[in-house]
Amino acid sequence: MNSPVLVLKDALKRESGSKVHHANIQASKAVADIIRTTLGPRSMLKMLLDAGGGMVVTNDGNAILRELDVAHPAAKSMIELSRTQDEEVGDGTTSVIVLAGEMLHVAEAFIDKNYHPTVICRAYNKALEDAVSVLDKIALTVDVKDRSTMSGLVKSCIGTKFTSQFGDLIADLAINATTTVGVDLGEGLREVDIKKYIKVEKVPGGQLEDSNVLKGVMINKDVVAPGKMRRKILNPRIILLDCPLEYKKGENQTNAELLREEDWSVLLKMEEEYIQSLCVQILKFKPDLVITEKGLSDLACHYLCKAGVSAIRRLRKTDNNRIAKACGAVIVNRPDELQESDVGIGAGLFEVRKIGDEFFAFVVDCVNPKACTVLLRGASKDLLNEVERNLQDAMSVARNIIKNPKLVPGGGATELTVSAMLKQRSSSIEGIEKWPYEAAAIAFEAIPRTLAQNCGVNVIRTMTALQGKHANGENAWIGIDGNTGDVADMKERKIWDSYTVKAQAFKTAIEAACMLLRIDDIVSGIKKKQAPGAGQVPSKPKIEEEGDADNEQMIPE
Repeated sequence: MNSPVLVLKDALKRESGSKVHHANIQASKAVADIIRTTLGPRSMLKMLLDAGGGMVVTNDGNAILRELDVAHPAAKSMIELSRTQDEEVGDGTTSVIVLAGEMLHVAEAFIDKNYHPTVICRAYNKALEDAVSVLDKIALTVDVKDRSTMSGLVKSCIGTKFTSQFGDLIADLAINATTTVGVDLGEGLREVDIKKYIKVEKVPGGQLEDSNVLKGVMINKDVVAPGKMRRKILNPRIILLDCPLEYKKGENQTNAELLREEDWSVLLKMEEEYIQSLCVQILKFKPDLVITEKGLSDLACHYLCKAGVSAIRRLRKTDNNRIAKACGAVIVNRPDELQESDVGIGAGLFEVRKIGDEFFAFVVDCVNPKACTVLLRGASKDLLNEVERNLQDAMSVARNIIKNPKLVPGGGATELTVSAMLKQRSSSIEGIEKWPYEAAAIAFEAIPRTLAQNCGVNVIRTMTALQGKHANGENAWIGIDGNTGDVADMKERKIWDSYTVKAQAFKTAIEAACMLLRIDDIVSGIKKKQAPGAGQVPSKPKIEEEGDADNEQMIPE
C-alpha cells in the first residue's frame, strides 16, 4: 500500500483535463489515510513536528490535519472540513474525514464508467436526506439534569482520546463547567458559550487529579502594591473599570508654555486633584477590590491603599467580562457614572495565591456564577496541552447535549443502521441514480470497518457479523466495542454519540464530497517560478525581414 504522502505527491502531478476527478479523489483519500488510524479508543497516536522544533503527540483529527502542509487544493478542502466540524460541534473531526474520503472513493468507479458528476451528487444528496431521517428515527431523548447519563455520554465521546485513561476526571470537569455557564433562553432552550465564559488555565506542576472547576474566575495577576494591599478578602465588594486611573494624556502632542514658576506647581496640583477626585468617586461606594483594564498611577494606588482597597490593573477585556459574569458586577467606563447596582457582591472570596513561581488572583465561591475557570494541573506542558484539547472536545459534547438532548448509538452502530436502511430503500429508486445511492450506503460502513481495523480484530468476520445483525434494519444498537473488538449492544456497554455530532458529520462529509466531484478542471493563476539564472540568458536580437511584416497578426484594441 502506498504511503499517504506519496499518494498526495502523485495526485499533484496529474491534475489536468479529464483526470482532475481522479486527482481530487486520490488527494482526498491520501488525507483520509493519514488520520484513519486515529479513529476509536484503541487508535494510534501521531507525533507532529513543527517548523519551530516543537513537538505535539495527539490523536485528535483536527490537531493533526492543522499541522499538515499540503499543496493540492482538494486536500486543503478536506483539511478545512475537519476545522469546520471542530468549530461547529467540537467532536467527530476524524470521522468526517474518513467518511468524506470513502464517499469519494466509491464515486471513482462511477466516474470511470462516465457517469455525470451531477447524477452522483443527486444520489448522494438523496442518501443524505434519508440518512438524517434514519438518525431521527433511532435517536433517544435524554434528561439533561440526570448527571449519570450526561457523564456516561461525555465519557463515551472522550473514550477515544488520550485522557480516557484518567477515568471520570475530564467528563466531570466538562459537565461542571458547561452547567455552570449555561443560560436559560426560555422555551426550554439553553445557551452555553464555551469560548467567552470558560477559561482553561494550565499550570504545570502537581497531579492531574488536582485539576478542578472553580466557582468563579482565576487570573494570572497580583495586586498593584503587594505589601500594602490586602491579598485575602471575604465577601468582597468589587468594582470593574474600563478606564485608566491616571492623569489624562492629550490625544495629540500638546505643548504648554509656562511664564511663571507658580504655574508649574498649579499644573501638578491639578493633576493630583483630578486623580484624587477619581478615587473619591470610586471610594464613595466602599469597594474592597478595584479592577481596571487600563493603567493605575502611583498616586491613585496611594489613595486606594489609604482606604484599604486592593487594586489590580491592566487586565484583559475577556477576563474582565468573566469576572463581571461571575460576581454580578457591571463594567463601568467612567468613575463618575458609578452606581450601587454596578458593584459586584456575588463573590465569596478574593485571594491571591502563589502557584509555582507565579501569583494568581482568585475571585471564587461566587453565588450562581455565569463564568468559570477550569484549573488544569499536570506533569508537563505537552500533557497539559493534550488534556486541554480533550477537555475542549468534552465540553463541546456536553454543550451539544444541553442544547439538543438527543443520543444515537456509538461504535459504528448508527452508520450500520443507516447503511442497511439505505440499501433497502435503493431498490425503490428508479433510473441510474440507484447505483450511486447504493454506493453511498456502502460508504457509511467505512466507520465500523476502520474501528475494527484499529482494534486489531478480524475485519471481514466482524463486519459480516455486524451486517448480519443489521440486515433488516433491526438491532439498531448492535455495534463494535472499540476497546475489545466485540460485537455488542451499545446500550448495555453505554457507548453513545451525540445526535448533533453525527448529523453534522454526515452533512459535512457528503456535501464536501459533492463539491469535490463537481470540480472538472483546476485553473491555476499562480506563475511558475523560474529556475535561478534561467531568466538571465541574453536573447539574440531578432532582425525583422521584409516577409515577416505581412505575417503579423492584427491585435484588436
